[in-house]
Amino acid sequence: MKKRHSITKIISLSLILLAALAVVILTACSSPDPVPGSPMDGEGSIMSYKQISQEEAMQMMEKDDGHIIVDVRRQDEYAAGHIPGAVCIPNESIGTEKPEELPDLNQVILVYCRSGRRSKQASEKLIHIGYSNVYEFGGINTWTGEIVTGEPDAGSGQQAQTEGDRAEETQEEETQEEETQAEEFLTEKAQAEGSLAEKAQEEENQPEELQEKEQQAMKLRIGETEVPVTWEENESVYALAALAAAKPLTIQMSMYGGFEQVGPIGQSIVRNDSQTTTNAGDIVLYSGDQIVVFYGSNSWAYTRLGHVELSQEEMENLLGNGDVTLTLTGEQ
Repeated sequence: MKKRHSITKIISLSLILLAALAVVILTACSSPDPVPGSPMDGEGSIMSYKQISQEEAMQMMEKDDGHIIVDVRRQDEYAAGHIPGAVCIPNESIGTEKPEELPDLNQVILVYCRSGRRSKQASEKLIHIGYSNVYEFGGINTWTGEIVTGEPDAGSGQQAQTEGDRAEETQEEETQEEETQAEEFLTEKAQAEGSLAEKAQEEENQPEELQEKEQQAMKLRIGETEVPVTWEENESVYALAALAAAKPLTIQMSMYGGFEQVGPIGQSIVRNDSQTTTNAGDIVLYSGDQIVVFYGSNSWAYTRLGHVELSQEEMENLLGNGDVTLTLTGEQ
C-alpha cells in the first residue's frame, strides 16, 4: 500500500510540474513585446488610430463634442474642394511635434485625404505624437456629403481677424489699387513664363507618369481571388509594379504569428523603412525582399506598399486558414 501511495504521489507531482511548465511556455509565446517608442494607452496596450466608415464620420461631425476635421492633402488640393469646416494640415508637414492647429492631445480628430493613403500615414504619425482620439475615414473622392471650395476661413479653425487686421488690409487694398496697372503688365509676363515652365515640367514628369500608370495597373490575387488594392505612391511600389509588368510575380506565402502571411519576392527592391503599426489589409515590404500581407495587427519597421480594401473578417477568411499563393500582375 505504501509503495502504491508513493507512486501516486510522484505521478501527481509530475502532472503539477508539467502544468506549470505549460503556463510558462504559453506566457512566453504570447503577444510580442511592444516595440520601444510605440505609443501606449493607460493599460499598457499599443495605441492605434481608429478606421471608420464615411457614414460614421458624418454622424460624428453632427455632434457638438469639440471635434476637428483635418484634411491632410496639399493646400492647392484643399482649395479645389474640401469638407466644410476642415483645416488643412498637409501630411508631409506632420513630423514629431504637435501641429499648432491641434493643441489638445485628447481632441477628437477626423482625418481624410484624397483616396485614403495619406490619411492613414498622417493618422499613424498623430498617434505617435501622442494624440489619443484619431479617426481615419478615407478619401474625399468617395465622399457623398457637402464639399466647398476656397481657402480656409474662421469656421475651419483659422483665427478670426481682429479689427486692426481688417484696417491694415483696407489700407493695403487702397495701395494695391494704385499699383494695378503696373502689376497687370507684370502678371501677363509672369503667366507667359509660367506656361513655358509648366510645359518643361510636364516633359520631365513623363517617366514618373509612366511609373504611376504601371502602379495603377498592378493587380493582386490571393489564391484564386482578385482583391481591390489601394497602392502607395513610392519607389518601392514602382519597382514592384515594374517586376509585375515584365511577367506575373507568383509568391508562395506562409502564415506567421497568427496575424500575417509573408513570402519572398525573389530579389531585393528599394525600401524606405519606418516604424509602422499595421492593420488588417495592409501590405508592406520587409527587409527589402519579402512581402507581408496582414489579417491582424503588428508594429515593426516596414515600407508600406498598399492596403487591401476588405474588412478584417474577409482578410481572416482569405489568409487565416493556411498558406496561400500571392500573384501580382501588371500591364504587359
